[in-house]
Amino acid sequence: MQTHLENQLQELTQELLTMGGHCERMIHASVKALLEHDLGHAQEVLTWENRVNQLHVSVDEHCMNILTQAPVASDLRAIIAALKINNDLERIGDQACNVMQNTVDLLKAPAHPLPGGLSRMCELSMAMVREALDAYVRRSPELAQGVLLMEERVDALKDEIFREELAEMSLDRAGVARGLDVILIARNLEKVGDHATNIAEDVIFMVKAKDIRHHHAPESGI
Repeated sequence: MQTHLENQLQELTQELLTMGGHCERMIHASVKALLEHDLGHAQEVLTWENRVNQLHVSVDEHCMNILTQAPVASDLRAIIAALKINNDLERIGDQACNVMQNTVDLLKAPAHPLPGGLSRMCELSMAMVREALDAYVRRSPELAQGVLLMEERVDALKDEIFREELAEMSLDRAGVARGLDVILIARNLEKVGDHATNIAEDVIFMVKAKDIRHHHAPESGI
């Protein structure tokens, strides 16, 4: 028979997954706006942002209520992880809003092909969030480790885009504003990946009681 604490932890997990789903929709909408040059998705992003912000407060309150029951061991780790994941999800939502805002600015400039690596960055950042949430719900350190490996690819693409845009900006001063918008979007996407990485690290901490922050090399048993 399930205890009251177990039920509360399950409800907390569901809240975070709902919040994560909203964040995924925000990223998807902002990326569609970018890649399809369609600002019709802007209102969609704002709608989901409001829901994410509401859940951000709700999850914190839920965690504080559970902590009054003095949980220990794995239950305590689950609550600590939930508090941190809650914060990272809210920031992922913020970055989706930033992608949309920078896309609005970008589309004011004359049409120009986007760097090839940008669409790949979009795909990878969305995949990292999806896989990090999957790792959380499955309590899977193996899936979490896969997210950490994807981070390196996102970072490499960001560096590539920075180099390409800076080179173009040095040759065409008229394209400086556009180039800066592209660089900012790449930076936003990198930050989405950073927050997904944090979630993956928290999953490993929650399940394995190991803090691997700043140490991403695969460990035995992970």
